[in-house]
Parts: sequence; C-alpha cells; structure tokens
Amino acid sequence: MATPEFVLELRKKIGHDPLWLIGVSAYVEDAEGRVLLGRRADTGEWAMVYGINEPGEEPAVTVVREVKEETGVDCVPTELVSVKSSTVMITYANGDQAMYMDHLFLCSLAPGGNADPFVGDDESLTVGWFSPDDLPQPLAATTVERMGYVREFRRRGDHRALFSVDE
Repeated sequence: MATPEFVLELRKKIGHDPLWLIGVSAYVEDAEGRVLLGRRADTGEWAMVYGINEPGEEPAVTVVREVKEETGVDCVPTELVSVKSSTVMITYANGDQAMYMDHLFLCSLAPGGNADPFVGDDESLTVGWFSPDDLPQPLAATTVERMGYVREFRRRGDHRALFSVDE
C-alpha cells in the first residue's frame, strides 16, 4: 500500500497541508556486496526500499516490513547509517505536502530467509540485485544521496550514525 492508513485519516482532517513524517530507507546487501533496488512505479527511477513508520512502530521493524512487502526479501538491519531531515517540501501529484525524517539502515540478508527478490506490491515495476559499480539508471536522487551516506559511514569506520548538528 503506497499511503499508510493513518496518513489517509490525517489527510481527511488537514487536507493537503504539510505533514512531518518519520521514514526509513534500507541499503540491503547480499553476500556478494550487491545492493537491492527497485524501479519505482510512480517515477520510473531506481531506488532503495524506503517507507513510512506506522505510529508506535520501531524504525528497524519498519525497514524489515518495507523490504519484505516491496521485494519479498528477508533482511536484518545491522547498523544505523544516518538520521537526516529533508530540507525540501515534497508536493505530490494530488497536492499533498510532506517532509521526512529518514533513518537509513544497513541491512544484510536474514539467515535462512528469502534472498530472491520479486515485485511484492504496486510500488515497484521490477526489483533486483545490482553491483554498486554497475547501477541501473535513472537512479533516484535520494538513493544517490543515501549511497553517499553509506560510503561515508564505512569510510569513517567508527560505526556511529551520521547526523548534522548546526550551532
């Protein structure tokens, strides 16, 4: 389901006014170092799996749920890469506005779980594993940005999530 039920209920009350939402993104890697991507039905761009937290849901639980729903792949979040706020108000085709706080997780395959991706819902046209050196195009700008966060996180090597502090 593209829009969570709680967002639809809020929209009945606030219309298209801006919403601040909590989101997650999943950088899922297999044993060969390939990354899981899906071609989005709404934009035609290739992107990491991402989604919106349900009220009261832990972000790591949201990541596992979203990856399973969209790709059929069973994953395990292993590290929190970044916590970042969007700086751009998104206006969707229907006029709804939103901004997101994204939690980016590095994920591995769940032991004994499914590793063969398939389109699990109407959000993706196709899904698959790709070498980071040979990514499909066009890539969503948010995915390019988040892959940069993963590279920086790994370069630092201290396993602390990336975040910004403005003084």
